[in-house]
Amino acid sequence: MTTRAIEQKIEQLREALEQHSYAYHVLDDPLIPDIEYDALFRALQQLESDHPHLVTAASPTQRIGAKPSDAFPPAEHAEPMLSLGNVFDAEELEAFETRIRDRLGEDTEIEYTAEPKIDGLAVSLVYEKGVLVRGATRGDGFTGEDITENIRTIRSVPLRLQKHQDLPGRLEVRGEVFMPKKGFEEINAQAREEGKKPFVNPRNAAAGALRRLDPRETAGYPLDAFFYNATGVAKQTSVRTQFGVLLYLKKMGLKTCAEAQQVSGRQGCLDYHAAILEKRAVLDYELDGVVYKVNDLVSQEVLGMVSRAPRWAVAHKFPAQEAATRVADIRFQVGRTGALTPVAKLEPVFVGGATVSNATLHNMDEVNRKDVRIGDQVIIRRAGDVIPEVVKTILEPGAQRSDPVQAPGNCPECGSEVVQVEGEAMIRCSGGLYCPAQRKGVIRHFASRKAMDIEGLGTKLVDQLVDKGLVSSVKDLFHLAKDDLVELEFMGELSATNLLKAIEKSRDTTLARFIYALGIREVGEATAASLADQFRDLEPLQQADCEALQEVPDVGPVIAENITAFFRQPHNREVLSDLIRAGIGWQVIPRPDEQEQPLAGKTFVLTGRLEKFSRSEAALQLKSLGAKVTGSVSRKTTAVVAGENPGSKVDKAQSLGVDVLAEEDLLALLQDSQGPES
Repeated sequence: MTTRAIEQKIEQLREALEQHSYAYHVLDDPLIPDIEYDALFRALQQLESDHPHLVTAASPTQRIGAKPSDAFPPAEHAEPMLSLGNVFDAEELEAFETRIRDRLGEDTEIEYTAEPKIDGLAVSLVYEKGVLVRGATRGDGFTGEDITENIRTIRSVPLRLQKHQDLPGRLEVRGEVFMPKKGFEEINAQAREEGKKPFVNPRNAAAGALRRLDPRETAGYPLDAFFYNATGVAKQTSVRTQFGVLLYLKKMGLKTCAEAQQVSGRQGCLDYHAAILEKRAVLDYELDGVVYKVNDLVSQEVLGMVSRAPRWAVAHKFPAQEAATRVADIRFQVGRTGALTPVAKLEPVFVGGATVSNATLHNMDEVNRKDVRIGDQVIIRRAGDVIPEVVKTILEPGAQRSDPVQAPGNCPECGSEVVQVEGEAMIRCSGGLYCPAQRKGVIRHFASRKAMDIEGLGTKLVDQLVDKGLVSSVKDLFHLAKDDLVELEFMGELSATNLLKAIEKSRDTTLARFIYALGIREVGEATAASLADQFRDLEPLQQADCEALQEVPDVGPVIAENITAFFRQPHNREVLSDLIRAGIGWQVIPRPDEQEQPLAGKTFVLTGRLEKFSRSEAALQLKSLGAKVTGSVSRKTTAVVAGENPGSKVDKAQSLGVDVLAEEDLLALLQDSQGPES
């Protein structure tokens, strides 16, 4: 692969992982099974390992979890809530143990605490003087969602710990909230009786219940919890082992998993894995593997952690479950981002504890590689996840096969052209502003703060507007009537008035915001600003070809093709015309004389978390003064602006003799460059 192809592949993997992480952790609506996410993650890890200079702080491999939802107040964790690395077989487990031995300088057998890996929602609880004062989700590992009142509704969570001499003034414990299988079956049976949509699996049911805005609704769900750790317990108590932590938690009144055991060495881990796998079907909770943790807490401290996971613990995933069946049909489903996914319609087969009638084929590359056709007998894999997959085709000697599957030329939902960017496996509908399958996602993005900034138009309201037929496209937002809005759930007179005012206010925007609001694939906030700087108005941008677009900084052939594909769709152009007629407008700013711009010729790199504004906002201000903002440090870099937790870019800057500025220095630079009247 060429360097450019490797960079593109890494970016594609990062984007896919971010999308799936958001769907799984924030929306509680996973798009792919865990086994597929693991494969994508491992592919990215391998590429970054082979090309370490391409690793960035924003890569999913460097991050613990996902961005927390804004539906609840933020809750910062005193210590990060880490994710776990995975192993899938005895060989990988041996490599894990070898790394531990090498770091500890140990020749003796390592002792572990082994526990089932519960498929639920990770939580952190804080007790002060034995009283529960806060409950939070993992979020991004550093900041989660404050769900204290919902946590209080779970009967197995003590509101007050047992009195004991080892109880510190403040105790933070970590655990997993889950929904038992029996309770899951009961609530789904009730949902079907009431004509409601059932939950897809116990994990989603638990996550959905725990994130209810009304705690009384959460109380109606059969949630349970196991606890497995307490932060800083070795410094506050006499506990010295991981298994001792479990005994300590139980003594304090916190529920722990009865299946946890102490085991010795790799073989002890493998024996435990086999035993739990055999018991999996009779346990009253979903699990997808087991977790091994070095038992000695001092050794854990010595081993430490990498960016997203402890070195002293690992998850040993269970093998996927498989069965054979026949493909009745192959159809293409359009996702919320416009991606067309081939789906095999199957003769129903029971696998992994559920009857499966659909299986994903991922993309056309996979269809062609596996040569799956209508009528074929295939192997289906399911590992307790949402979407089973077709593993391979079983070719029957002498059997007549149907013709190979062909990708559709037009979107099955809206008829827009289907496009495939070179180097991408996924085919996509190009009718983003028009396609019904993408409607809700497009509207949410269009109204978001960095786009049209329509305050009050959140996810639940968008869902209602679309579901009730009030909005079928972003253009309809500008024709909403107050009488329609007040009929919606949780929408009174004042809320309706405020929303209409926000919509009216959004008509006066900037070209950069409007371009970003269109949701063109891979056109982020910074790229939208660059396009606005280059073309100055919408019409020249619509008429630009790929060659002209690639003259814009950070716009390569892939993004250029995405932009041209978007604007050549008649449906999209029709919606754009309707938006302009609805009064959306921006001031066309004359092109500045670059020689007169105070920061012309200077190049900056932004890294770490800024407090006064976001990195993208800082980049826009620097660019408005003539500077260039890039993502990598070189000898040509003028300065690196370092916020909190800046990462390796500061080290590289210092090694090259490049200036490193604090956020205060940046603010002073912007103020000086803008002049006394700004």
